[in-house]
Amino acid sequence: MNAIPPTRAGLRLEADFGRPQTGWRLRAYTIIFEAETRAGRLFDIALIWVILASVAVVMLDSVEPIRARWGRLFDVLEWIFTALFTVEYLIRLACVRRPMRYARSFFGVIDLLAIAPTYVAFFFPALQALIDVRVLRLLRVFRVLKLVEYVYEYGALVRALWSTRRKVLVFLSVVLLVVLVMGTLMYVIEGPGNGFTSVPISVYWAITTMTTVGFGDITPRTDLGRLIASLMMLIGWGTLAVPTGIVSAEFTAQRLRPPPTTRTCPECLSEGHLANARFCRDCGVKLPPLQRDPGI
Repeated sequence: MNAIPPTRAGLRLEADFGRPQTGWRLRAYTIIFEAETRAGRLFDIALIWVILASVAVVMLDSVEPIRARWGRLFDVLEWIFTALFTVEYLIRLACVRRPMRYARSFFGVIDLLAIAPTYVAFFFPALQALIDVRVLRLLRVFRVLKLVEYVYEYGALVRALWSTRRKVLVFLSVVLLVVLVMGTLMYVIEGPGNGFTSVPISVYWAITTMTTVGFGDITPRTDLGRLIASLMMLIGWGTLAVPTGIVSAEFTAQRLRPPPTTRTCPECLSEGHLANARFCRDCGVKLPPLQRDPGI
């Protein structure tokens, strides 16, 4: 699949923000966007810790007693984190060939949301409530999950979920049918006098019972209702294991395939190409040689 030569149609395929070819921009791009080199790995690890620390500050800052005592320190740390993320965002824009396409991409928007609330709250105090949007910085962790140690497992899990989507959807449709039938039956048996005031409320009870959550806000009072509830609990034990088994079997099958790397296409920026791939599997552009430090 990865050995398809480039075609005119593939080259015309709309490219993403693009990888630079030479110079400091290529070096910065390799460090920031890829994780095969030691510098790239160290950058991603440092970025994870900064993201987690900044989210921890946001969470602690929302606790009033802690805010009253350490509020000034949190403000200083927040501006430090914002400055670091701002510099990183500007470098990302500078080291790609199509910065506006990167800025409009999913992670580009997340990167912008990581720094925008602090500036907005500073210049427009009336919008101080938007400062809590900073917790979206946690989404940036997904960017660095491409570390070599995780890229195969993460990709295999995604592929397993996608490959089993039809089986899981069939299973969920069966579960939905069961809770609809059982909920309606309980509505007829128990009735409004025992808390089953409507079919949707009865279906809600069936879902909480079948998933073994059991909030206890609605409980059957009749013997027949309790018998049905017992059956729902037993069915729930068995059904919970079905989607897990489906995905686990596919995940095991995925692990038998050769692991990809964090190699990025210079045009469409798709990731996960094999180490020996010569062309992009999505657009057909020739891939640059895999850059890997010794010992990685």
